[in-house]
Amino acid sequence: MSNRRGPAGPEPNPSVDPLLEVREKKRGKRPGDAYVKIVRPFEDEFERGGGEGTLVASERTVLQRTGWTAALRRIRTALIGRPISSHLEAHERLSKRKALAIFSSDNISSSAYGPEEMMRVLAVAGVAAISWTLPLAILIIVMLAIVVGSYRQTIKAYPHGASSYLVASDNLGATAGVGAAAALMIGYVVTVAVSISAGVAALTSIYPDLFRWKVELAVAAVVILTLGNLRGIRESGTIFMAPTYLYIVAILGLIGWGVGLQLTGGLPHYVPPPVTDVSVEGPLQVLSLLLLLRAFSSGAVALTGVEAISDGVPAFEKPEWRNARTTLTWAAAIFAVLFIGIGYLVVVAGIIPDATEQETVLSQLTRLIGGDGPYLYLVQISTALILVLAANTSFADFPRLSSFLARDGYVPRQFAFRGERLAFTTGIVALAGMAVLLIIGFDAKVSGLIPLYTLGVFVAFTLSQGGMLVRWWRRREEGWRRGMIITGLGTMTTFLVMLVVGISNFTRGAWLVIVLVPLLMWLLMRIHHHYATMEDHLELAQIPEGAEVAPLPIVIVPIARLDRPARAAIAFANSISEHAVAVHVTNDPQTAEELRRRWPDWAGTTELVVVESPYRALIGPLLSYMDALGRQAPERPIVVVLNEVVPRHWWENLLHNQTALRLKLRLFSRRNTIVADVPYHMQ
Repeated sequence: MSNRRGPAGPEPNPSVDPLLEVREKKRGKRPGDAYVKIVRPFEDEFERGGGEGTLVASERTVLQRTGWTAALRRIRTALIGRPISSHLEAHERLSKRKALAIFSSDNISSSAYGPEEMMRVLAVAGVAAISWTLPLAILIIVMLAIVVGSYRQTIKAYPHGASSYLVASDNLGATAGVGAAAALMIGYVVTVAVSISAGVAALTSIYPDLFRWKVELAVAAVVILTLGNLRGIRESGTIFMAPTYLYIVAILGLIGWGVGLQLTGGLPHYVPPPVTDVSVEGPLQVLSLLLLLRAFSSGAVALTGVEAISDGVPAFEKPEWRNARTTLTWAAAIFAVLFIGIGYLVVVAGIIPDATEQETVLSQLTRLIGGDGPYLYLVQISTALILVLAANTSFADFPRLSSFLARDGYVPRQFAFRGERLAFTTGIVALAGMAVLLIIGFDAKVSGLIPLYTLGVFVAFTLSQGGMLVRWWRRREEGWRRGMIITGLGTMTTFLVMLVVGISNFTRGAWLVIVLVPLLMWLLMRIHHHYATMEDHLELAQIPEGAEVAPLPIVIVPIARLDRPARAAIAFANSISEHAVAVHVTNDPQTAEELRRRWPDWAGTTELVVVESPYRALIGPLLSYMDALGRQAPERPIVVVLNEVVPRHWWENLLHNQTALRLKLRLFSRRNTIVADVPYHMQ
């Protein structure tokens, strides 16, 4: 409340809704003294905006609830936090350290299971073939360096978002962009399933009794990640930063310790597990080129995290593109050291994968070097945490990619809207649901999910790099020759890896991705067609001069009895039309006759039409009556005014037949029909 004094009072403020600001003219104690008392009864809910006639809703309008919804609101606030204003979006941006934890945990954490997956493939050719793990790891790092160099160019060229979808759409056309998006969406879902399943495997390596609960543990991890991301990107970065750096320090310590023991000749003798992949595969296979390619494709999961940073460029602090490039370089360098270090140690130590998958190769290596002491638990727990949190890369990027697609009309519009915590809520929940289904379907087995993992991501990589190649050639921007060389190498690398993964893993599950990508593309294109058709129909064209005025509507009020809700609905109908008609559908002539007798005293001059229904139906006869009205005046819309009783408690709705709700569901899809609901609240 505030006072403004003056002899004539202040001029009215046209920027304030008169219903939200009451001005009372008052006389002072002395002659000629007057003032205006301004009362704002809703100042807790709304503030004045900057523009004329603008109000700004406060946090109270979101949090204020009554009845049982207040308890739900408190639970939601406790789980995901209080709403964040859009004005604070700049404060939600990520520093390079937090971005490394959010966007690079997928890439860095794959060092924990990448070497093992290569070893599992090589083991079918015998123990000696496992020595190829290190050369393949070096080859993967070389290819990673090429891809990272290429993506650094892409991030600089697209500082507001370097997603494969955006780059491919901009340079190769909409179809290529949709193809990249479909491949990435599948890749992100599989990333969550693989990372969390691998994290659970790391945990069951030190707690074998939990192995039979691995699916339940994986699903619980998805739920925890979902809640963490619903709290907002900055807060999720704070939550997930510590496990990422703990893993990096723990593995660097393990590598340093192991290399020191190996150089001094103190590396302990390795005793393989009772059941190894070598002994259960039957006859040994020949170490063929196909086997090497399959092992390479299993280890190539390490390259999949590169796209995450380019997708998330808008989430970085300014300058976004520069910070994103620096973070990408950091992530690649850290991963290279960890991946090569683990690959080197498992080869020199002679580690063999456990066929039962109850203990990981990294766990065996840590147990060999550090024994069963605290360091084993440090490594395994930090590995389990970062592998679970590596799925957060998808939780950060899948919703953002979905928002791009929703903005362009390829997925439902809900994916473009941000929730109360400035997170893309719909995308987060959708990703969690699909990942849970995948985990359950594959029984949380990493070896079963890996063949699905890499192909989709490398399809997107190739389309993105191919798009950049076309951009350099068309625009001839500064440094385009150097850019074409770097991007050309990146395109060739990702294309070759895509072919290797597709061919070598086709019968192991890659065929499923090859089938799903075109199907998802078709679905996205159909959604886009739907939105484009709606835009054509809904676009507001200029009304020509002399256009005919819209015809007056026919207003009807279905009533069941003479009561207060019916009177309220009839009063509303009479306020919008002078010729409103009440319609009573009944199968009881005596009740109808009684209603006719009382009608003039109860409803005045409002016309009453009684429709007898000997077959005891309500909706069918009413719709037929409306059809008859429509045939008499097809150009006039029909307004149906419904009266609806709202009980005091939600459970009391179960005691009513919800006739108004059923009518609304039928009438909303009816052409040339308008539905007005007049609720009557029980006091």
